[in-house]
Amino acid sequence: MEKLVFDPRILMASLYVFALAAFLGYQIISRVPPLLHTPLMSATNALSAISVVGAIVMAGRENHHSISTYLGFIAVISASINVVGGFLITDRMLKMFKRDVRVKTADKKGNSK
Repeated sequence: MEKLVFDPRILMASLYVFALAAFLGYQIISRVPPLLHTPLMSATNALSAISVVGAIVMAGRENHHSISTYLGFIAVISASINVVGGFLITDRMLKMFKRDVRVKTADKKGNSK
């Protein structure tokens, strides 16, 4: 099994980037008007699809029985659920904007309007 070495400087830098990304993401998402939520969901679905590819690469590494393989597997499952759920929600939101097409019916005399 591989030996894990934790450098405190790398850990602190990683936590700083994570906290900054979480704060920035929250600020951006909270200021999006409701009209733009559907295009934004489509963009995040594309990003999640990219993370699925990265997770597959991590899960398929050569050194088996390592923690990266298990974490990669969990990442594949989580990102796949995110992609499928995002597409279902986007499809549902787009259906709300579709217009009903009504067929004009003929009146009782047989004349059409």
